[in-house]
Amino acid sequence: MAGRFATNTLRGAVTDALAGGIVAAALALPMLGFRLVDSALALTLATRFDWVLWAALVVFAGRLALNLLRLGGGLPSVRLPDSLTARLSGARPWVGWALIALAAALPFLPFSDRNLVDKATMVLIYVMLGWGLNIVVGLAGLLDLGFVAFYAVGAYSYALLSTGLGWSFWVCLPLAGLFAAGFGVALGFPVLRLRGDYLAIVTLGFGEIIRVILQNWQDLTGGPAGVSGIPRPTLFGLPFAARAPEGHQTFAEFFGLTFSGDHRVIFLYFVILALALLTNLFTLRIRRLPIGRAWEALREDEIACRSLGLNPTNIKLSAFATGAMFAGFAGSFFATRQGFISPESFTFIESAVILAIVVLGGMGSQIGVVLAALLLVGLPEWFRELQQYRMLAFGGAMVLIMLWKPSGLLSSRSPTISLGDGK
Repeated sequence: MAGRFATNTLRGAVTDALAGGIVAAALALPMLGFRLVDSALALTLATRFDWVLWAALVVFAGRLALNLLRLGGGLPSVRLPDSLTARLSGARPWVGWALIALAAALPFLPFSDRNLVDKATMVLIYVMLGWGLNIVVGLAGLLDLGFVAFYAVGAYSYALLSTGLGWSFWVCLPLAGLFAAGFGVALGFPVLRLRGDYLAIVTLGFGEIIRVILQNWQDLTGGPAGVSGIPRPTLFGLPFAARAPEGHQTFAEFFGLTFSGDHRVIFLYFVILALALLTNLFTLRIRRLPIGRAWEALREDEIACRSLGLNPTNIKLSAFATGAMFAGFAGSFFATRQGFISPESFTFIESAVILAIVVLGGMGSQIGVVLAALLLVGLPEWFRELQQYRMLAFGGAMVLIMLWKPSGLLSSRSPTISLGDGK
């Protein structure tokens, strides 16, 4: 009887895996099975059925392995000894300082070049955005799918102020943060009574509304053509250029250096590194303040939060405004780094990437966001051939995280406040 039950169970596992492989083949056929080949004569259609077969085999093997693991008692859980866990927790601050030291020395390392520094700058932009969204999602527990809207507000604020009024980056930077925070408050009011999926839908709609406005308000934003000629930042008025206006000096001339385009790239790298570290320091400090504890109380239980006399309205608005402010800072830096922005730079996929960084790294974990940004942004930047598989990697990473580490890669966080041992 037991043998027949085991046979039926095994047969069901294989059947389920086979069905998964068939579904994978059906989905992969239109996406991977055909491709256009451009030749000197004409544009022809070629087939890649071997890719479809490999996709089906991978899904079949993965589904079968999961089914067999469930039959064997589920996924194995690995628990580290308490002594080792305590040592790792104690070493976490040192790991953070080591990462900061490595980041500060990166442009001057022997293997470093302009390409590496430029890609590290892009990773740091997403780290800063991840830390900003971590306040809303990780600390306050509010699911925001339209975070890219605040990113766009910061970018367009600097672009329009600098090109229209001639204001410098350092003057526009705080203003971009303030404008984005104002939009965060404006978003917070309509969603005060919403939770979960409904909150996510409204924030998603808000992000799309901002993108459509940027695309259609051509008199102000330039529409699909975007804004070009955005000024670059200077170091105390010293431009990073080959020549300066009459009566002024360039950065290279002031310090007696030979002009190099690497100077501007390294300067931008240190600017975003300083902004990211300020974001991290602010988040770590504010978590220990009453407002930070109120965010975590709201995340755990809103009803209990109300019973303690806390005002959820003010708490939600402060979370949206604070996270949006850092997105505005990152957006203004993105605009000055690129020198050109358009609505196509702020699509929903950007919000998905930032949210994936927060979820993959572990909601509320600062170092986890850094690790996830390196995996999701750094790897595709360093290996260009992985760009076309970026979304596939996102989906696979999310599935694996939900199976093995539902709370993220680095989910354990030191508590904001803890009771003593009674001694």
